[in-house]
Amino acid sequence: MTKLFEVPLYPYKRSPDQDAERPVRHPVVVVGAGPVGLAMAIDLALKDIPVVVLDDNDKVSFGSRAICFSKRSLEIFDRLGCGDEMVGKGVVWNAGKVFFGDRKVYEFNLLPEEGHRRPAFINLQQYYCELYLVERLRSLQAEGRPVEIRGGNKVANLHPEDDFTIVTIETVEGAYNIEADWLIACDGAGSPTRRMLELDFVGRVFEDNFLIADVVMKAEFPTERWFWFDPPFNKGQSALLHKQPDGVWRIDLQLGWEIDKEREMKPENVIPRLEQMLGEDVDFDLEWVSIYTFQCCRMEKFRHDRVIFAGDSAHQVSPFGARGANSGFQDIDNLGWKLKLVLDGKAPDTLLDTYVYEREMAADENILQSSRSTDFITPKSEMSRIFRDAVLDLSEHYEFARPLVNSGRLSVPCIYDGSPLNGPDAKGLPARTRPGSPAVDAPVGNAWLLDKLGGDFLLLGLGTSVHGKSELHGVHLKEISLPAGAIGAELRQRYLGEAEQAVYLIRPDQHVVARWAELDWDEVSRALARVIGKGE
Repeated sequence: MTKLFEVPLYPYKRSPDQDAERPVRHPVVVVGAGPVGLAMAIDLALKDIPVVVLDDNDKVSFGSRAICFSKRSLEIFDRLGCGDEMVGKGVVWNAGKVFFGDRKVYEFNLLPEEGHRRPAFINLQQYYCELYLVERLRSLQAEGRPVEIRGGNKVANLHPEDDFTIVTIETVEGAYNIEADWLIACDGAGSPTRRMLELDFVGRVFEDNFLIADVVMKAEFPTERWFWFDPPFNKGQSALLHKQPDGVWRIDLQLGWEIDKEREMKPENVIPRLEQMLGEDVDFDLEWVSIYTFQCCRMEKFRHDRVIFAGDSAHQVSPFGARGANSGFQDIDNLGWKLKLVLDGKAPDTLLDTYVYEREMAADENILQSSRSTDFITPKSEMSRIFRDAVLDLSEHYEFARPLVNSGRLSVPCIYDGSPLNGPDAKGLPARTRPGSPAVDAPVGNAWLLDKLGGDFLLLGLGTSVHGKSELHGVHLKEISLPAGAIGAELRQRYLGEAEQAVYLIRPDQHVVARWAELDWDEVSRALARVIGKGE
């Protein structure tokens, strides 16, 4: 049976660029057609920015790889136009259980409150994620949007100039050059782009190995995240179980540091481990097996003149907490609108330095949380293990101990506290929607707030009108006014608290810029000018 990851989705096709007399200049070139690179290209195409995606492969990834896609990623997919496909295929989950040995110590719900369109997470094999992104890209091409994907095009060399980059590309028909005003590297953890520019990561390597097995089986386990500390089937180590679509289950088993990787990956050694976990009477087939080590690290700077790094090419974390791909989607969400303003001449390229500031802040937060998770899961001293086991014992009966249990603090979007783009903040409004925070979804009549926000600068009036201007500083400003009678309980609780009215200025990536108790166009103008580099 032919698998999805065996079918070329963007096979090599000769480009007119290969026959041009001199290298053709492109506004944006994206290197890498993984999930982050594809999402970047879609975002730019929706903004009518011409973009070319280059990848030496011609099909989606082999194996499920990233599987946990967070609520914020789903909201970004909604803006890109493919959220329904992801959620429709994915396994939806909000809850999980934590086990110590052979007993459950507690369970949790990541989204206990009502009034959200999307769940806390879905599980979806990375190849499906890439498929839906490619299909979305193709639909944009059919609409006439300026986006192109070139499979079988391997970036072999880069030569940065003052205001563009020369890109040398190898194909089966020989090499050719193009030029990129801006090059965005989304080419993964082993980033050839990073190596070509002689750049490196700074961070910490963890001395441990984990076995990933994607298993096809019929099982009655619920659609929850199950994590074991020191289970009887993997004594002294840890284990993780997740359900995916098509009857596929992800199993992670900690193996320790000094192992023979090739030996451990052989079916005759993998299958007995899985039988110990699942029971010998459970029939299953192996779909994909891999062993991974990991590091928590990042580049010192995500921007190097006209080359910008996003996703795993810029930062890496351990898999505990599902922070890898999800943070990559938040990277492109942050970058696309800023690059649009720069290319349109509406903002100086120093605006892109705020991408560096905000997403390096997010990377540091993810690395901190991921490192703490890894240290808790894999204690490296006897005293650390004693502390961890005591916390797990206490968590079974005492709620105060449960926040101390760290089986992987699951991905949440970064709040850009202290960002140079943040403006004034009115007193008395809820902290969760303060400047720098991502807008929180809520029902608005029969629709959803985040769908109404879209991908523009937006002025939101709650209990007051904000109509009067559709453009400021040459930038389109969308306006939404909701009278008091149209504000439901969830929207009021998340944006107003005890206040009767408020005005919010929201960025195209749906992060809050500023908020006021009442409308003052001079204040709005100053806050927007600050964002686009035309004010203080």
